[in-house]
Amino acid sequence: MTEMDRRTFVSTGVAAGALLSLGGCAPRGDDSRSGSGGSGDETSASDIADFALDEITIDGVHEGMRTGEYTCRSIAEMYLERIEALNRQGPRLFAVLEVNPDALEIAGELDREFQASGPRGPLHGIPILLKDNIDTADGMTTTAGSTALLGSIAPQDSFVAAGLRRAGALLLGKANMSEWAGWKSFEFGASGWSGRGWDGGRGGFCGNPYALDRTPGGSSSGSGASTAANLAVAAIGSETDGSIVGPSSRNCLVGIKPTIGLHSRGGVIPIAHSQDSTGPMARTVRDAAIMLGTMVGVDPRDPLTAASAGNFLTDYTGALDPGGLNGARLGVLREYAGFDSRVDSLFEEALDVMRAGGATVVDPVALPEELRFGNDYEMEVLYHEFKADLNAYLASLGPGAPIKSLAELIEYNEANHDLELALYGQELHVRSQERGPLTDRKYLDALAASHRLSRDEGIDRAMDKHRLDALVGITAGIPALQDPLDASGGGGGGCSTPPAMAAYPNMSVPMGFIGGLPVGMSLCGRAWSEATLVRLAYAFEQATNHRRPPTFQASVQV
Repeated sequence: MTEMDRRTFVSTGVAAGALLSLGGCAPRGDDSRSGSGGSGDETSASDIADFALDEITIDGVHEGMRTGEYTCRSIAEMYLERIEALNRQGPRLFAVLEVNPDALEIAGELDREFQASGPRGPLHGIPILLKDNIDTADGMTTTAGSTALLGSIAPQDSFVAAGLRRAGALLLGKANMSEWAGWKSFEFGASGWSGRGWDGGRGGFCGNPYALDRTPGGSSSGSGASTAANLAVAAIGSETDGSIVGPSSRNCLVGIKPTIGLHSRGGVIPIAHSQDSTGPMARTVRDAAIMLGTMVGVDPRDPLTAASAGNFLTDYTGALDPGGLNGARLGVLREYAGFDSRVDSLFEEALDVMRAGGATVVDPVALPEELRFGNDYEMEVLYHEFKADLNAYLASLGPGAPIKSLAELIEYNEANHDLELALYGQELHVRSQERGPLTDRKYLDALAASHRLSRDEGIDRAMDKHRLDALVGITAGIPALQDPLDASGGGGGGCSTPPAMAAYPNMSVPMGFIGGLPVGMSLCGRAWSEATLVRLAYAFEQATNHRRPPTFQASVQV
C-alpha cells in the first residue's frame, strides 16, 4: 500500500487492506522467511499426507468419541502432528505461532471427565485455535504478533477463552495475525506478518493453503488459514473492519462478526471498542453457530455487553433451517460489486440460488456513499480509541507487563527497528498517540457521525424502507498475490465497513471459486440479528455446498 493517502487507506486499508490485509508475504521458495523448522524446499500438493480428520465437524468429532473411535487425546495428537507437518515444514503455512504446551494433558483430563460424567458442553474436546490477540491464562503468550509483548502471559483468561473452556473446548494454540491487527502503518500490506516475520521472528508470513503465493487475508490470517488447512476443527478471529469475514472469504470458511456487545472484549488486545469484536471461523455454518453460543454474555470488563442482556442466545443451532431462505427479503449492496466481472458472475449465481430458495431479492439497495469510499469519521474513532483502549489493556497485565503504554510501544519499535520497522513504519501508532482523551469533541463528533451514517442513514434506513431481513454483498475479491512491499495489486471489493461502523453483525459464507481460489458472500443486518443471518447462511450453504478443502498449490493463475 505504498504512496496511499488517508482516503485510500480508509477504503482499501481499513475495510479491505490493513485490517483485512490484501497484501501478503514473501515467495514460498524464499528460505529467508522460513524461520525455525523451515526447510526452504518446495513442497508439491501431492506431498501433503492424507489426514484422518480432514474436514471433520464438531458433530463428527463427538460421534467418534461416543463410539470410541477417537479420544480427546488422540484427536489432539493428530492435530498437533498436522501442525508440525504443515506449519513450519512442508508448505510452511506459518498459520500457528505456538501450541499449548499442556494440550495433551488437558485432553487427557477431558477424556476422564467424558468417561465420568459425559460432555462438559457443546465443544467438549474440540481443538480450537485462538488469534494471538486473545488472552489465555495458561502456558501460551498473547502478543498481537509483536515482539514488544514476547513472553507476555495474561493474568486471567479473556471472556471468550473462558467461555470456550466452559463449553469443553481444548485451546490448542495461538494463530498468526497481522501485527497489531494491521493498525500500525498506512503501508502495512502483509497479511499475517508479525514482528520480524520476514526473517523468522515471532511468526513469519502466513500463507493461503489454496495457493501458497496468494494472501490468506487479514488480520485474522492464521485463524483463516489454519481452519481451512485442517490444523484445528475451528478458530476464533477478531475484527474491527473486515478481519474475520475477509480471511473467511479467502479461505472458503464461514465467519461471523457479531454485534458489538454480544461477546465481551475483556482480555482481547484492542484497536477500538466501538468496532472490535471476536467471532468464530469454521468450515460449516453449523460449527460456527455452535461456537457462537458459547461466547455470549454480560461481562463487567466490557460495558457494551450490558446491552446484550435479553438479546443473545446460548444456542444458535435452532436457526439452522435448510428452508430458511423461503419468504426472506434480501437487499443487494450493488454498489459494492463491479470491481471484477468474474466475482460479479459468482454473485449473480448466488442471488439466483437465493431466489430459487424462495427469497425476495431487492436490487439494488443504496447506503450512504461515504460508507463505500471510506471516511475520516471511522479513522478518527480508531485513532482515539486505540490509544485509550491499548493503554487500558496494558494496564490490565499488571506491573510485569513488557510495555505499559502506547508511548512505550512507539519507543520500543524505534529502539528495535530491525525487528519492528524494517518493512513498515508505525505512523498509525504515532497518530493515535497524538490524540487526546475520549472526552475530546473531535472524537465524540466523529463517533456520532459514524453511527449516523452507518445506522440511521445506512443499514437501519435501508432495512426499514425495503422491509429487509438482511443485506447481501460480496465479502472480498479474489485472493491477491503475496507481496510484502506492495499491497496495492489485486483483490478488491468488500462490504464490511457499513456493519463495522454500525457495530452490527456481518457473516461471510463461501460463494464459490475462481481458478481454484475461494470467494465469499456477506450477509449483514441489524443489531442482534445473528440468528437471522445464521438461518439465511445455512440455507444458502445447504443449497450450494461450496466448501471444499485446500490443495496447497504452489501457484494458481487467474
